[in-house]
Formats: sequence, structure tokens, C-alpha cells
Amino acid sequence: FPHLWQSPKAYRRHGWTLAISGYTAPMPENPDQELNGSVVTVDFVRHRNAMLVRADLGPLFTDFYLHVADNKLHYTPEQAALFKTALAAFTLHCASRPLNEHIAGTLNFQEPRLNLFLAGDNEDCTVTGRLFTENVREAAENVFFSDIVPRRGAEPRRSVVNFQGGDVFAAVGGYYARSEQQPVRFFDLGNDSYAMLVAQPDCDLAWFASVDAEGVRNPAAAETVGHIQSRNYGWHCGCTQQKILGAIAPAFRADPEGLFGDGETIRVECPRCAAGHTLTREAMEAYLAESGKV
Repeated sequence: FPHLWQSPKAYRRHGWTLAISGYTAPMPENPDQELNGSVVTVDFVRHRNAMLVRADLGPLFTDFYLHVADNKLHYTPEQAALFKTALAAFTLHCASRPLNEHIAGTLNFQEPRLNLFLAGDNEDCTVTGRLFTENVREAAENVFFSDIVPRRGAEPRRSVVNFQGGDVFAAVGGYYARSEQQPVRFFDLGNDSYAMLVAQPDCDLAWFASVDAEGVRNPAAAETVGHIQSRNYGWHCGCTQQKILGAIAPAFRADPEGLFGDGETIRVECPRCAAGHTLTREAMEAYLAESGKV
């Protein structure tokens, strides 16, 4: 999925970025550690027929920024802020979806030219993502590309929606209107708290359009609200050296010198979260020998 809006160049030796569609599939079977995530609540506003999704995403944002620091990722403050907004919208979107789904999305911006990639696993309630700032394909318009896998191993359902401008919430709203055929509104409630309001059949659209941030922050003050569920979403990719080796094995088998050149190691970025992995030629050869692919 991330590769769809990258340039055709498959890899580069230094800081090589994987561009393999299989890596958009779910990574972890189970997260390796207990996640300190954000609790997302899903409620139904009775008589208004709207679903309200809310969360304090501060813990999730903290884990994202720690991931950026740990992997020495060089995002500008503007890029990090844009990703943070996309992560907020994406996490609330995931919480509104069925538990078995695996979700991926790319927001392709032409000005400035960059991709925001996000992936969510609703079985484990984890999210991850990254920015692409190099070799981003030029297009006539910004594009929102969405993949939904209904359950592990199923074929993805793909949607492509064009959008204008640099407003992430507006871009996701356009996706909902055209692909999901549901009106949606997002609210920045301050202090890293966000809300998403999704119209359901027979929604009171006048109320939907007029309700303000205070109305979604404390809906029970004026509305009858029924709790649906709560989920705890944590930042987790699941990339490991073994999985990276498996992903680049076909490229190594086809052209080992093109991959390693004269060196014995390469630095590889996970295409889902941009975590760095150092691979050796010896480890690659051992992996292929053990897997019976040589």
C-alpha cells in the first residue's frame, strides 16, 4: 500500500525503504508487549441517530513521538503535526469499525509533496504509520487511498478518493461522504482529546450539523447516550528483522549485488513505521538457506 504513491524505483542501497505490498497486511499476530495506549469510547446518541467516538489520545501521541526519537526520524514540526492529526482521525475511524478488520490508508499530498501512511489492526487494537517525503509520485490532485481487509487472509476492499487542500479532517470527511456514504465530523477538543461524530440512518442532520465541541465533549448533558464499547489502542507495528528478511528475500535472490553492492550490510526502513533495521549479507544468505529458497 505505501508503494502505490512512491516512484517506480524499487530500492536504494542506503536507507533502503521497502516497497512491498505484502507489508500492508497485518504484522503482529499479537503485540509483543503490554501496550500503554489510549482508551477510545464508542457511544450512540439516541433520538439523533449518530455514533460518537471519543478519546484522549495523549498516550498514543507520546508513543508516536518516542518512536520518532528512538529511530532518529527527521520530521519537521509541520510534518509531525500533520501526521498527529491523521493519526487522531485514523484511530477514531478504526474504533468505529468491526473488531476483525485490518485497515490501511494513505493520504497523498501534492503540496508539500508527501505521503502519510497509517495501518490499523482491529484484532489487537494497534495502530502504526509513517511519513514518506522522498520519491513521492506527482499527481494532478491529492489522493486518499484506503484498504480494508474484513478479516485475516481475506481480499482487501479498496477505495480511492481525491481531495483538495491540506486539511486532514476534510480529506477523511470526503472519504466518508463518497466511499462510506455517511456524513462525518471531527472535533479537536483540546489537550490531545478528539471526537468523531458519524451520522447513521435517519440521523437528525440539523442537529448533526449544528452540535458544537461542548456538545460532543459532554453529550449526556443534553442527549440520551448509550454506551456501545471501549477499546484500548496502542502504537505497535510488529516489524522484526526476520520479517524484513522475508520481505526483501526475492530482491536479494534476483540481484544480491544490486542490493548490497560492495558492502556487507544495508540499512532498511520498515515501510509501515519507518523503524530502522540493519541487515547483513550473511544473515540474508542464512535466511534463504533455512527457508529452502536457494
